[in-house]
Amino acid sequence: MKQNTIHTSIKQKVQELISAYEKLRDENLKLSEQKAKLEDILQERELAYLDLDKKHNQQLLAKAFVTSSEDAHDAKNKVDTIVREIDQCIALLNR
Repeated sequence: MKQNTIHTSIKQKVQELISAYEKLRDENLKLSEQKAKLEDILQERELAYLDLDKKHNQQLLAKAFVTSSEDAHDAKNKVDTIVREIDQCIALLNR
């Protein structure tokens, strides 16, 4: 009778271990799937970040050229104004 009780107790504990193992295995599988999804999201966000960073750098470069062309235009206007003033001065000296 005592052997039967020990046998039943061991059998019950083995069943509990199997049940706990299956539960942990299922949880591990779910966590692995969740990890894979999060890694995919992270990779997508990293690519989006790199794309935005590239666009930002392009805009900064474009802005630098626009600023340069505006500065060049302003400089040209100033030079034209100075040349006209010099021409006026020469015309006054020639009178």
